[in-house]
Order: sequence, then C-alpha cells, then structure tokens
Amino acid sequence: MMRSLLTEDRDGVRTLTLNRPHRKNAIDAELWHALADALRAAAADRSVRALVLTGAGGAFCSGADISVPDNAHPVYRMRALTDVALLLHELPLPTVAKVTGVAVGGGWNLALGCDLVVATPESRFSQIFARRGLSLDLGGSWLLPKLVGLQQAKRLALLGEMIDAEQARDLNLVTWVVPAHEIDAYVTDLATRLAAGPPVALAQTKALLNADHTLREALAGEAAAQGLNFATADAPEAFAAFAEKREPQFDGRWTVHRPPIRGADRSEQGSTADA
Repeated sequence: MMRSLLTEDRDGVRTLTLNRPHRKNAIDAELWHALADALRAAAADRSVRALVLTGAGGAFCSGADISVPDNAHPVYRMRALTDVALLLHELPLPTVAKVTGVAVGGGWNLALGCDLVVATPESRFSQIFARRGLSLDLGGSWLLPKLVGLQQAKRLALLGEMIDAEQARDLNLVTWVVPAHEIDAYVTDLATRLAAGPPVALAQTKALLNADHTLREALAGEAAAQGLNFATADAPEAFAAFAEKREPQFDGRWTVHRPPIRGADRSEQGSTADA
C-alpha cells in the first residue's frame, strides 16, 4: 500500500513529501493525521535541524481532498487542520516549503506556514476557498494579512484568483523563484545551511519573529532568549571560529552544570542506615 507521507533524513534535514500525486497531493483525513504525527516527531528529535515540506509528482498540494466523503463532524475535521497549522508554526526549527506545480487553498497556506518558500516559474497559487463556497482555513486569515497587508489579503481571499510564482514573490508570498531543474539542489543547499546553524538560537529567533508583541514585550523576549543562547556552547564557539577564521560547528549543547549538593552522599547514606 502506498504511503501518503514519505520521510527522508539527510545531514540533519528531514524532508516530508506529500505522496498522493494522483490527487495533486490533496490531503485526506489519513494524511492530516500523518502530517501531525510527523511534525510532532520532528520537534522531539534533536538530530533534526531543519525541515523541508514538498509534494510528489510535480505538485505541492491542491488543498484538502473534498472528493473523499467524510461523515465526521466538522469540528473534528477542522481540529485535524488546526493541529497541523499550529505544529508547523511552532516547530522549533527552520522550515522550507519546496513548491512545484500547484499550491492552492489549504495547500498554499501549508506552504505559507513554513518559514521560507522556494518555488519554480511554473508554480501556481490560489486561495481558492471562495470558489468552493468556503472561507479561509489552515491559518490563512492570520498569515495573509501579516505577509501582504489587509487589502491584498482581501483581494486574494475574496476573488480566489490564481497567481503565478512571480506575482507571489512580488507579494512576499514566495521567498525565491528558481528554475525547475535547479530547485532540488537549491533547496538541499538552503536546508543544509539552515541545519548547520545554532539550533537553540534559531529556535529562539523563530519564536520571537512569530510572536505578536509590543516593543516592550519584544525587548523582554529578546533579553530572555539571549540568556538562553549564552548558556549554550554555540556563542563561544562562534566567537572562537571568528577569531580562528573558520566555520563554526554548532550543536546547541547546554553548558550550565548544576553543582553537586554538599552533603548529599552523607544524607543518602544516613537514610539507608536508618531504614
């Protein structure tokens, strides 16, 4: 039986591939749950330093698979989407969407939920919900205004029109557009560079940028994050690498050690004797 989600690990980069090419990788109930499980696993695996999300067969994702009957209550169906959107947004590592072909509806918002988006000139995008009698989901109502401003967000959502990769890049919805024959190598290099970064610092930076904070709150968050960063081996390693004119080797190792508790051994021995 063909798996609907493929996982590959290489050099600290985990690639998740939506694997329903016969439906342009439209996501059914099984795939929603597989995606949520895969994102939880990536968050818990310290060997994973960056994540790439892509689709098989020349398409990224055509959204939720509405062709499959689903008699579950809409509350439960939407909970599956909500889980994926939040897990992707809060994933404590850099994420890259590699978009070939179409990314529409929830599929486009899945790509926008990643930190960076790489597309080809042939890629096409649409917030197609209105044309299906639906409103935005998978975080689109929050993502679009933040990325393009309210007026352009309304244009994309209310009209549901299809736009190409260059238009998407002009709207800050695509980070890079590269030729189709170069995208695999381009994303591999990009993800490898992200995976080589300081994992704790990148996680802190992502969380700070994603937060809806006042300036005062942002400054407090930055100060707290730097405290965590200086407690890892990565900041001293970066300083040493700079002085030695070499590339740093980051591992996110915690360098604060708890001192031994004075008298702990004596206390334990006494407890054993009393017993």
